[in-house]
Amino acid sequence: MMRPQSIHHPLWVQWAQQNPHQTALVTPNRAYTWLQVSVLVSEYQQQLSHQGLSKGDVLTIVGKNQAEVIPVYLAALQLGVVCSFTMPQPVARLKQKIEFLYGPFDRRYLWLLESCGLDHSDAVDLKTILVTLPCLNEVKVDGDDKPTTPQNPNFNPQSLASIVFTSGSTGNPKAVAHTLQQHLCSADGLLDVFHFELGDTWLLSLPMYHVSGLAIVHRWLAAGGCIKIGTGQLESDIEDCSHASLVATQLHRLLKSKQALTLTHVLLGGSHIPEALGLEAQQMGIETWLGYGMTEAASTVTAKPVDGTKTAGFVLDQRQLKIEDQRIYIGGNTLASGYYYQGNLTPLVNDQGWFDSKDLGEWDGEQVSIIGRADNQFISGGENIHCEEIEIVLNQLPEVKQAFVVPVKDSEFGFRPVAIVDCDELPTKEWFAEQLKGNLERFKFPIEYYQMPEQEQLGIKVSRAGLAQWLQQIRSK
Repeated sequence: MMRPQSIHHPLWVQWAQQNPHQTALVTPNRAYTWLQVSVLVSEYQQQLSHQGLSKGDVLTIVGKNQAEVIPVYLAALQLGVVCSFTMPQPVARLKQKIEFLYGPFDRRYLWLLESCGLDHSDAVDLKTILVTLPCLNEVKVDGDDKPTTPQNPNFNPQSLASIVFTSGSTGNPKAVAHTLQQHLCSADGLLDVFHFELGDTWLLSLPMYHVSGLAIVHRWLAAGGCIKIGTGQLESDIEDCSHASLVATQLHRLLKSKQALTLTHVLLGGSHIPEALGLEAQQMGIETWLGYGMTEAASTVTAKPVDGTKTAGFVLDQRQLKIEDQRIYIGGNTLASGYYYQGNLTPLVNDQGWFDSKDLGEWDGEQVSIIGRADNQFISGGENIHCEEIEIVLNQLPEVKQAFVVPVKDSEFGFRPVAIVDCDELPTKEWFAEQLKGNLERFKFPIEYYQMPEQEQLGIKVSRAGLAQWLQQIRSK
């Protein structure tokens, strides 16, 4: 497949010239061709300009995916405007992020999506300029337009494109800033092995405020295929899609639903992928891959087809990875430009150009095995324990949907492990001990088990810091 190469014209403009009538974007209301997408982008570019946004400004977008976000993001890229994607959250939390993004004299632009739960009065509290944009179906795209090459003097793939907040294990958010070029390098390296081509449709099933959602958008741009944005109901959204990024429980649900699937490729995220799930998908003609990645590296760093081994795959093109004293360092073209704070960037990398992932791992031939987070290690009775090694064993039990281990202080041992488990009915501690026997050393057995709280079952990533706080409250009662 020939990918357009010119760096002066945006990819969506080039696809509109190369494949004007090919379907590029499917929304709950209608489908748009590449030509129509380029018209949408030009329209939204004018809207943003009229509202005062120009090169170097930051537009904070709050809420879950909705169809307008894709063309608006592309319009912002043409203007040289940086989009900061944030999840729905209370005003106080959003205020903290806005203080991060804007200096005292910056114009603070805020676009509130329907799903964000905030309104005009909140924008006043946040001292922001509220951006209002028309719905997709209000924008006229059906003329007999010939593809034109718009002049985009401010389009530069090396300029900052996106800011995504990472919770960080400490709970203090960091604003990770990438250029379009870095995102496209990430897309290219994955598409070399995980095939997505013209005529394929990738479901945007993950929110764009997570780098894994944003990565789908850039793979779509790199490949020139089709992207679908649904209503949030996976079972109906997945219809007519060939590709999806899912967590294991979603794939499991889809396979169990017995509905006819058009899926050919699934990229699985999250920690625990049962081999049986990969095999079951394979029997239905679905190629399943898993990967290891992070916000700072524009999503996936290593990947492989799901198999019986515990590795996280091989290093993809455009990335570099080295392991020193079990600690994983990342390099390459997908690393973010830095952490963003009020217009300034702090580099992620050390003097040698490596980013310390704070993950621990080891080589297994050409592939990488992830041991766990360096800060998820604790010492119990003089022994090093990784939360993840206990979680892996618990996650293999069919009764367990997901398990997390939190170290709690102990006067005799220093720390002991406690497990928080998502399952239909919480078995007894004795039952768990029986299951763990032979799979885990005795001193690593959790001393208590708790059912996972409701709100923690949402989202792609459960916040460990949030779980630890919750556990502290429960145990102090």
